[in-house]
Amino acid sequence: MRISALFHVMFSAVMDLPPKRIPVGGQAVIEGVLMKGPEHWGLAVREPNGTICLKSWLGSEWLKGGLWKWPVVRGFATMVEMMRIGMKALSLSADISLGEEEKISPFEMVLSVGAALLGVVGIFLALPMFVSEYLTGHFALSHFGKNIVEGILRGVIFVGYVAAISMWKDIARVFEYHGAEHKTINAYEHGAPLTPESVAHYSRIHRRCGTSFLLVVIVVSIIVFSLIGGGSVLWRVGSRVVLLPLVIGLSYEFIRGASNSDTWGKYCIMPALSLQYITTREPSADQLEVAIAALDVALDPDKENKDTTSGGAEDGTDR
Repeated sequence: MRISALFHVMFSAVMDLPPKRIPVGGQAVIEGVLMKGPEHWGLAVREPNGTICLKSWLGSEWLKGGLWKWPVVRGFATMVEMMRIGMKALSLSADISLGEEEKISPFEMVLSVGAALLGVVGIFLALPMFVSEYLTGHFALSHFGKNIVEGILRGVIFVGYVAAISMWKDIARVFEYHGAEHKTINAYEHGAPLTPESVAHYSRIHRRCGTSFLLVVIVVSIIVFSLIGGGSVLWRVGSRVVLLPLVIGLSYEFIRGASNSDTWGKYCIMPALSLQYITTREPSADQLEVAIAALDVALDPDKENKDTTSGGAEDGTDR
């Protein structure tokens, strides 16, 4: 479950791109939601006794200037930061929601992270490449055709993987919190009152979701990998790993532009948005309450010290 949750953390984050209000982003964790405000991160997790544990911390300063704000570079830097913070939040949420007896040790976390990264490289990078190489020998595909097949296989594997883990009860719970996170951010960006009743009416689909971003990465990778030419298997594997930051950066810039466009961007990312019907589910009022609490503490860190109990709509904050 932890390795699957790590995959979800790596791909499901709503990226911090410039929306119409104060920039916010977030992602689902175990029995909770992580939100990013303009300066702080806010984490809200439902404890076994029903209370909501709130934590907040300052965001990293290194992303705010210099080379890391350059186009393309900022995309990869943002992804690295989201993964780092996401894994920290995942570990905290597991400790809070599972209790003292089931805390994840540092060794277990390192092992889970290592397995997740190996899975990304092996399943989503190497496997499609080897399959496309095999098919090339039987169907005389061109270099560009080989990359198209590789990209399609990568997309099919990813969608199949997400669909498979969505049937797992624990992951389904994470997907419900993912839906709560999206609904809360959508409500906030539309200036709606942040109460469970109000937030429930908003869509669980969001333009800046990381799962949509990944499908854009697959399309961009077809173009980039086609431009570098062919070579040995070792060259192809190595070039994909080395060029991954460029692919991520270019994909980020595309999503950044598309998320701010009500014309071309809306239609370009529509196929990618459909994947969110798998990675999000309709949340309960209690889960919406957690997502709202996470956004509240991200925007106002002083709320971390306030005790939050399960109380439904009355505990929502009207903005």
